[in-house]
Amino acid sequence: QVQLVESGGGLVQAGGSLRLSCAASGSIFSINAMDWYRQDPGKQREFVAGITSGDSTNYVDSVKGRFTISRDNAKNTVYLQMNSLKPEDTAVYYCNARLSTHRGLPVRDYWGQGTQVTVSS
Repeated sequence: QVQLVESGGGLVQAGGSLRLSCAASGSIFSINAMDWYRQDPGKQREFVAGITSGDSTNYVDSVKGRFTISRDNAKNTVYLQMNSLKPEDTAVYYCNARLSTHRGLPVRDYWGQGTQVTVSS
């Protein structure tokens, strides 16, 4: 059983900052990558940022220079530092982890429950 628990969402004014956290727990053998996605009601879920086990990162163009993804491998936790927030960043943010639960088993995707980020203008 694997759980991903996000925290850190909330309401912030435009130009403000928030830091999201996502901790993975349970039967985990290895984590390949951890990503953040977001979804507005009525829209498709959108990739925001990702980080590999080797700390390579990538971002959607709309957040480059404003968001920073990082991870603590010892804690199986990924963070998303969000600065200079804009109203269009408003969404539910989801954590995704691509991991294997046992040696020899293929990796698969696991998702958190989501955390709401609301940016007021």
